[in-house]
Amino acid sequence: MEVVGRGFLGRGLARLADAYPDVTVLAAGVSSTRTAADDEYRRDRCRVAEVAGRCRRDGRLLVYLSSAAADVYGAPGCRGREDEPVTPRSAYGRHKLGLERLVRDSGVRHLIVRLGYVVGPGQPDHQLLPVLTRAVLAGQVDVFRGAYRDLIALDDVVRILDRLLDARVDGQVVNVASGRAVPVEDIVDHLERRLGVVAQRRFVDGHQRYQVSLAKLRRLVPDLAGFGPHYYRDVIDRHLALSRSA
Repeated sequence: MEVVGRGFLGRGLARLADAYPDVTVLAAGVSSTRTAADDEYRRDRCRVAEVAGRCRRDGRLLVYLSSAAADVYGAPGCRGREDEPVTPRSAYGRHKLGLERLVRDSGVRHLIVRLGYVVGPGQPDHQLLPVLTRAVLAGQVDVFRGAYRDLIALDDVVRILDRLLDARVDGQVVNVASGRAVPVEDIVDHLERRLGVVAQRRFVDGHQRYQVSLAKLRRLVPDLAGFGPHYYRDVIDRHLALSRSA
C-alpha cells in the first residue's frame, strides 16, 4: 500500500505498507479546523486532484481520509450518517466535503473514510488531546460549553481500515469513529484524574452536541468489536502513556 503523507496518520498507516499493493491512502492535507489559510486549502485541493488522477490512470484504489468531526456533522438535527445530506459548520468542513466530491467526480476507484478525532503518537500539538493536556497541566483550561468529541485511537483506525480493505469495500463513504461523542468536560475530568491536577475551567459558549453513526461500518464489518461507553478513557490513557515514554 502506498501512503501519501508523513504526518502521524501516515506514519501509523505505514504498518500496512506491505499489504494491498493496488491501494493508495491519501493521509496528507489541512489538519487544523480553525487556522488554515486559503492557500493551504488550495494546495490541498491540488494535491488531491493530482493523486486522484494518477490513481485513476494506474487503476489504483484511492482511500481519501476525510472528517467525521463536529465541523461536518454538527448541524442541528444531523444524524451523522454518510448517506444523508450534511451541512458543514465551518470552512474546514466545507473543504473536506468539497474534496470528497472532487474524488468522486474524478472517476477514480475510491473509498472515502470520515474519521473521528484520531489520537495517536506524534500527533500535531494543535490537536485536541495535546491542547487539553497542556492546558490541564498548566492549571487552566478553556471548555466550550456543550461541546462533544468522538475520540478514536490511531491503532483502531488502522485495524478498521485493514478490515475494510480486506473486504474490498470501494465506492463508499464510511465513518470510522467510536460512535460515542462524549462531552469535552468528561475528557477534561479524566485528564485531571490521570494527571493528578485540578485545573480552573473557563467556559466558552457556541458549541453543541453531535453524533457519528456506525451503522454502515457495522454492516460492512459485521464482527467489528464494539466501543464501550468508557472507550474514550482508554484512548486518553494510551495518549498519556505514550507522552510519558516519548
